[in-house]
Amino acid sequence: MDAREQGFVDVEISEQGLGTITFGHPLSNSLPGKILRKLAQTITDLGEHSDVKVILIQSNGERAFCAGASFDELISIDDLETGQVFFSGFAHVINACRKCPKLIIGRVQGKAVGGGVGIAASVDYCFATAHAEVKLSELAVGIGPFVVGPAVERKIGLSAMSELAINATEWRSASWAKAKGLYTEIYDDSQTMDVAIDQLITRLLKSSPDAMKELKQIFWQGTEHWDQLLMDRAAISGRLVLSDFTRNAISAFKAK
Repeated sequence: MDAREQGFVDVEISEQGLGTITFGHPLSNSLPGKILRKLAQTITDLGEHSDVKVILIQSNGERAFCAGASFDELISIDDLETGQVFFSGFAHVINACRKCPKLIIGRVQGKAVGGGVGIAASVDYCFATAHAEVKLSELAVGIGPFVVGPAVERKIGLSAMSELAINATEWRSASWAKAKGLYTEIYDDSQTMDVAIDQLITRLLKSSPDAMKELKQIFWQGTEHWDQLLMDRAAISGRLVLSDFTRNAISAFKAK
């Protein structure tokens, strides 16, 4: 199998100072552990890159934005340590976004599930299309959105996050996500969305890097304890993924 068919993270830095991160996987842009690790490191690296002023995070293709955790990898976990390490991958991506001194723009062209919702919640300004429905499906397979929960709750509030977490099999529309604050702007199609993204990024690239850095710090005030919090949450998920309930639920889902 070609290496890119197992997932990838690409980086492009424009002369104007835009750092574009594109992640992809043939299974609806799902996120195996190695992609999570590379995504987190790439966000950190661009945050430290002197030529990068603004970061754009997007996924490959025109359909799903991100299907969340890789079910193939989930079902292969057979001990607590492996489980915690896998779920800590999502924690590292969220914390990389949180700590990054650059403003991060999100481009969500299609459906987002689980960790995909977590990524959308972790960027600083999120564009989406009308096709970008959201779902936190973790409870349906016996886990729960423990790691992404703080990021999602920070954006949309406890009530809306609880709605997503409890009613785990139902999609919520892009309009719902915008009304709750997950998405900043939504557009009928990706072409129209991309025009708006380009317009905002063009303005931001002309803005003061120091002012944007200070603004970013203000946005994330009160999350300084997340290094430990998200690792504690990863341990919960790592324990639950070993249950017979979760193994059976994932197997049944993959068999559909």
